[in-house]
This record gives sequence, C-alpha cells and structure tokens, in this order.
Amino acid sequence: MARGKRALRANDFEVVANEERPLVLDTRSASVFAKGFIPNSVNIGLDSNFAMWVGELIPDINQTILLVAEPGKEEESIIRLSRVGYDNTIGYLDGGFDAWKAAGKEVDTVQRITAEEFAQRYAAAPLVFDVRKKSEFDSEHVQGAINVPLNMISQHLAEFPKDKPFILHCAGGYRSMIAASILKQRGWENFVDVESGFSGIKQTGVPRTEYVCPTTLL
Repeated sequence: MARGKRALRANDFEVVANEERPLVLDTRSASVFAKGFIPNSVNIGLDSNFAMWVGELIPDINQTILLVAEPGKEEESIIRLSRVGYDNTIGYLDGGFDAWKAAGKEVDTVQRITAEEFAQRYAAAPLVFDVRKKSEFDSEHVQGAINVPLNMISQHLAEFPKDKPFILHCAGGYRSMIAASILKQRGWENFVDVESGFSGIKQTGVPRTEYVCPTTLL
C-alpha cells in the first residue's frame, strides 16, 4: 500500500512511465475515459467487473502498474488490485487526469457513437466487431458482425484491420472501451465505439439474428 499510494505529479508520472515501462491502468468509467486519457493507457473501470477483467487481461501478476483514477478512488483501486494478487502498483497520478491535462501533456481520445448513429452507418455495410462472450454472440447479434471476445483479443489482433474503418461494441459499453484502449495501445486509430452497446442497438431497426436461448455462460 505504501508503494502504491505514492502520489506522482504529472511530470514525475511521465518520467516513471517512460523509464520503468509499467502498465498505465486507468480505472475511470468508460464514458469518462473516452473523452480523454493518457496515450497507451488501458482502461478497466472500477464501476463493473474490475477484478475479473484485470485477471483476464493482465497476464503477469508481477506487472508493475501506474494508476490513473478519479481523485479519491486511488486507494480503492490499489486495494482491489491487491485482492486479486496484483501488488506491484508503484504510484498514481496526483490530481487525476485533470492534472495531466493542466500540465499540457499529450492526450488521446476514443470516438463514440450512439446506437442511432450506428444504425445510420449500418446501411453502408461497415465492418463490425462484437467483443461480447461467444455465448452472448451466439444467442443474438447484429447480422454480419464478427465476434472477438474481449478475453481473447490479444490472440486475435490480426483480425482487426488497420487499412479500413470498423465499429466496436459489447453489451453496454464497458468491455468495448477496454478493447478500444487495448487497440489504441497497439496502434489502431481507425475505429469508433458504440457507447450503449448491443442493448442500445436492439432499440433500433438494425437487423439481428433470431434470438436463441444461451446454453452456456462462456
């Protein structure tokens, strides 16, 4: 806890990030993260299945981690990481992302679209990636969508093109923002994310497969 609770001003945070090459983990909500984040950081928000996705997506339990959290949520982030065995948090951004912006540091964003905008774009037959679990996808999905479950994304990066635009979605926007941050970290820029996910898409007229009751949770 003492090491993790080291508050780093923006300049010091940047130095540690560049010199020690830790994972920069942003635990803010997907909607907040999308509007601005430190380049190459990964978003896993505290507001959903945080521990599960940390375990799924950070393969090395000894990974050093620098935190970006909502001010006041730093200790909660450190504790929740530690509960699943990730004890190598080496500090957090003092003042949160606003302090980073105020220091004039480089900022990245993820473009999000509404379900209604997705419906408009669907008419042009876009490339659509659904990052929900296979059981969710098999139960019902947008016609023509490609399923790459979030927990398998690192093994299937080659399926995401860099020479044509595509659209990401999950069930409600949490998992697709994790996927978006991973893709951004690996150099993809040519995509948008559906902020309300499949739950929003279902409220539009976008063609979907016939619903089948899921037989597995995988």
